[in-house]
Amino acid sequence: MQIDITGHHVEITEPMRAYVAEKFQRLERHFDHVTDVHVVLSVEKLRHTAEATIHITGGKLFAEDTEENMYAAIDGLTDKLDRQIKKHKEKLTDHHRSEGAENKKQAL
Repeated sequence: MQIDITGHHVEITEPMRAYVAEKFQRLERHFDHVTDVHVVLSVEKLRHTAEATIHITGGKLFAEDTEENMYAAIDGLTDKLDRQIKKHKEKLTDHHRSEGAENKKQAL
């Protein structure tokens, strides 16, 4: 997974970059097919905004969160993306029984 971090009216420090990478490793634990992540961190007065676009097999996911603290915004962002990835992963797995299993059950 490649993470691209961009700052808008904020300087991206090394601890901030490490924090984002650590949080996004959690997303990769749930879904292995994350290819590319683009994170934009921005500050407007007292609003710290974190937004991200994730490219995964089967589409793109986008989330954004605004808080008073940048680290809290990153936490909220990763929570939102985590829920979206879990939902996407559930859509990929088939929860219905296969037709062969039903036919075997009826035969008994």
